[in-house]
Amino acid sequence: MRTLRRACVGAVGLSLALMGPIRAQDSASAAKDPLAGRVRGSPKAPVTVYEMSDFQCPYCRTFALTTFPTLDSAYIVTGKVRWVFINFPLTSVHQNAVAAAQTAMCAAQQHAFWPMHDLLYQHQDIWAPLKEPGAFFLTLADSAKISRQQLLACVRSPETQEAVRADAQGAQRAGATSTPTFYIEGGLLVGAQPLPVFRQVLDSIIRAKAQPARRPG
Repeated sequence: MRTLRRACVGAVGLSLALMGPIRAQDSASAAKDPLAGRVRGSPKAPVTVYEMSDFQCPYCRTFALTTFPTLDSAYIVTGKVRWVFINFPLTSVHQNAVAAAQTAMCAAQQHAFWPMHDLLYQHQDIWAPLKEPGAFFLTLADSAKISRQQLLACVRSPETQEAVRADAQGAQRAGATSTPTFYIEGGLLVGAQPLPVFRQVLDSIIRAKAQPARRPG
C-alpha cells in the first residue's frame, strides 16, 4: 500500500508503548484498559487506528472537524474500525498543547474525552494564543457537562502530566515525528490526508482481512 509508510514496531509493541502508565485515569474501565476513555468503536473491529495528534496543531484541527466525523459514521459506528487517540503535543512550537492534552485526559476521567476533544478543536483559535489558557479550559467543562472542580484537581495532578508525557514517548517510539500521524495496522499514514485517502487505506485493509486465509499447498 503506497500510501502507508511502514512502521518500525508491530501492532502489539505499539499498543504496549502507547498505553504506558496512565494512572490518571482511574475509572473501572481504565483499570482494564488505560486507553478506554479515548477509544471509539467496537473492540471486535477488524482495523485499529491510532491517531497521534496535538490539540494545538491546525492540521489536526482540520482533520478533526472535517474528515473525522465522516470516518466516524462510515467506519467506527459501523464496527469496521476501532479508533484510539494518542496525545503527541509538539511542545517546541505549541506552548499550550500539553495543557490542552491534560484537559482532555482529565475529561476522559469523567467519561467525556470525546466531547472535550471536539470542544478543544472547535475553540482552538481562542485558547491557542492565550498566555494562560487554564481558565478558558475550565469554562469548557460546562459545555462538556463535567465537574469543574474534578477537572481542575486532575489537571493539577503530576500524574496527569506524566500520562501525557508517556503518550508522547510512545508516539515517538512508534515513528511519529509530526502531527497528525496515524498508525494503521503496521504502517504510518502521515498528515491530515483527505477523506479519499483514508477510504482507500481502510477499505484495502478491511478487504484483505476479510479474505479467507490460504491453506499451504
